[in-house]
Amino acid sequence: MTISMYSASVPLMTRALTALGKVLEKGAEFAEAKKIDPSVLLNARLAPDMFALTRQVQIASDTAKGCAARLAGVEAPSWADTEASFAELQDRVQRTVDFVGSFTPAQIDGSEDKTIVLKFRTGEQSFDGIGYLTTFVLPNVYFHCTAAYAILRHNGVEVGKRDYLGA
Repeated sequence: MTISMYSASVPLMTRALTALGKVLEKGAEFAEAKKIDPSVLLNARLAPDMFALTRQVQIASDTAKGCAARLAGVEAPSWADTEASFAELQDRVQRTVDFVGSFTPAQIDGSEDKTIVLKFRTGEQSFDGIGYLTTFVLPNVYFHCTAAYAILRHNGVEVGKRDYLGA
């Protein structure tokens, strides 16, 4: 049995981002219940040289929407990275879920061999579609969702494995 590019991308990214949205909801509820300025959590990080919670969410979002768009051969929406509240982050996550979910299998299936070129500050990196999805996108989406989860958990938000995995 084979798995399609659509099945290996859209449902997995949707699930990860939906769970991230619920983790962010718990973060907002925690800040309110404990009378903590939400910016403390939004700017929290696990190590001095890592991105803060807000940036982790933005990168997870950008990676997912970029993936769906590139595999389908369309332009991804460009969103300013200006979120400064849990509500704004949750809105971004939902917009990403909506965008990723707008693609059909017909738009993404068959993109295994499609050339994907990413531009970084250090140069370009080229992938075939399946390599892009499996060695770049999914690890990055999961990494940044995990980092966001870990930042909140480290700061006392009561989230567990079931929250991370989603429904």
